[in-house]
Amino acid sequence: MVVLAASIISKSGKALVSRQFVDMSRIRIEGYLAAFPKLVGIGKQHTYIETENVRYVYQPIESLYLLLVTNKQSNILEDLETLRLLSKLVPEYSYSLDEEGIGRTAFELIFAFDEVISLGHKENVTVTQVKQYCEMESHEERLHKLVLQNKINETKDVMKRKASEIDKSKIERNRGDKGGFMSLQSMGSGRIDTGFGSDSGISNTGGSGFGSGSGFGLTPEVDTFSTKSKGRPAASATAPPKGLGMQLGKTQKTNQFLESLKAEGEVIVEDVRPSVGQAKPAAAPLTDPVTLTVEEKINVTLKRDGGVSNFVVQGTLSLQILNQEDAFIQVQIETSGNPAILFKAHPNMNKELFANENILGLKDPNRPFPTGQGGDGVSLLRWRMQSTDESILPLTINCWPSVSGSETYVNIEYETPAQIDLQNVVISLPLPALREAPNVQQIDGEWRYDSRNSVLEWSVLLIDNSNRSGALEFVVPAADPSAFFPISAQFTSSRTFSDVKVVNVLPLKGGATPKHAQRTLLATETYQVV
Repeated sequence: MVVLAASIISKSGKALVSRQFVDMSRIRIEGYLAAFPKLVGIGKQHTYIETENVRYVYQPIESLYLLLVTNKQSNILEDLETLRLLSKLVPEYSYSLDEEGIGRTAFELIFAFDEVISLGHKENVTVTQVKQYCEMESHEERLHKLVLQNKINETKDVMKRKASEIDKSKIERNRGDKGGFMSLQSMGSGRIDTGFGSDSGISNTGGSGFGSGSGFGLTPEVDTFSTKSKGRPAASATAPPKGLGMQLGKTQKTNQFLESLKAEGEVIVEDVRPSVGQAKPAAAPLTDPVTLTVEEKINVTLKRDGGVSNFVVQGTLSLQILNQEDAFIQVQIETSGNPAILFKAHPNMNKELFANENILGLKDPNRPFPTGQGGDGVSLLRWRMQSTDESILPLTINCWPSVSGSETYVNIEYETPAQIDLQNVVISLPLPALREAPNVQQIDGEWRYDSRNSVLEWSVLLIDNSNRSGALEFVVPAADPSAFFPISAQFTSSRTFSDVKVVNVLPLKGGATPKHAQRTLLATETYQVV
């Protein structure tokens, strides 16, 4: 069997998606495709047409044709089997089987066709395997993008911090050397100057949730939210901060750069200093000779009426070695023993050793591990878990919008199981277009309204045994309840589903066992309620 090309053609003869699999001129392939609509009869039962040179094997899909162009020597039964497989893939990638839907997913369909047919011959794959192959992502690419985004966010923070420092220095110069200003300001604000400056005096709206407090050597991101206490009426997001004491000269000397940031939609909160417990120092550089990183990404889609649509956990164990003399090692691990978690070692690993003793070592013991790797190092082990069990979810979210007269009352609550603590939790709710911020009446945590994107962000710095559940209640003008979905969440945790732990690092060439450290992170990739 040799498939020359695969295509999706409208009944008017327009080729929407075409993929050529053999070395043949483009004009010749286009000629075959252009001739097909003229050869298709009306009311015929068969689904193939033979010409002098090629055979057309096709299948109607609503108002379209799924077409294979093969040579006449190919096996017609294999051609039909390939056609059936492609017909199952098309609805998986295109939700509407019309010209517009096919056009939107043209590249995804071409990639799927490539996984089914290689050099004109059918591959022995299933629909599930094709989807898995097409969805595979590069761990190194994700880390590179994460580091790049973190550098951009850090540059924005430095820019805002410098602008705030310049603004405060101008105020101090205008006041002259009268003395006692800092003490008056500290007494008026009811806070003691801790020496942190104004590093967190400006909100950072560029954070993505991943990397905050993760200990991965990335600069943490701190979002400044309007703090509201539970059960008390909340002020508008644009209201000035209260209890800041004497703001001498503040209203007359406003920095123009900060004003331009406000005009662009940035939320600026001036002269707010974090307490000692809120400060997040940057992660220290690697000092241990051997560092092992356990990282899990969670993808969850929940139904708004209850139940789980998608729940997938993907994890990696990475190794980073500083010195060449410590590269001749093996790593012994232990796991939770959950049979739902499928582990897959790197092709260079001794799979028999891992299966019998849970030891990760190279097939060639005389070969060292790479050293000086960037990011998290080299991946030794990967695993995947898929489930529909709602009871093991790290975070459940329930939203209850109800319309009463000219207003919509929205109640949203979260719950977490007792066995896991979450950090840097941000729940984002889309809102209908509003002229002003929503009226937040009760909240456990902090909130911020992004007027540019019409999103309300609910932030909880830490969820542990003291706050396993929390609620948010706010009021907006009357709106359709579906306008508050999909709800998305971001968080991190030091507890993983696989519970992979490094038991020991074994030297292969004698000598002392090198000192090692383990880093563990669970982070969200997508977490939605739809």
